[in-house]
Amino acid sequence: MEYSTFGRHVAVDTWGGNVDLLNSAELLQSHMVEAAEACGATVLSVQAKQFEPQGATVLVLLSESHLSIHTYPERGFAAIDCYTCGETVDPQLAIDYLINVIKPEKTFAKKLVRGLGEMQVEEPKIKLAELV
Repeated sequence: MEYSTFGRHVAVDTWGGNVDLLNSAELLQSHMVEAAEACGATVLSVQAKQFEPQGATVLVLLSESHLSIHTYPERGFAAIDCYTCGETVDPQLAIDYLINVIKPEKTFAKKLVRGLGEMQVEEPKIKLAELV
């Protein structure tokens, strides 16, 4: 069987998010797994590290690639990254999920389309959940 090299890589910097969440590797780990599942990815393993006096890193290894977050709660900053190979899993869905959980004041995002030759850089559209 031959696999496609096509992949999408979404990177987002967020500013002004929920500081308590950004400082909890345990809570972030739970949300990261939910985000991976929301985009249809297969979770293989999770690594989480709580830093002292603050900050967290969570890496979710996916069958399709990875989802990661690195936080600096003292600055209200999080760097989120999701790369997935193939057509069936959309990393933007995982990013949207996390943005709706973190609720940042500002986001800066780029999407790379990879595996087709020269990488293409696109501006992703972040979808915020509507309040009911």
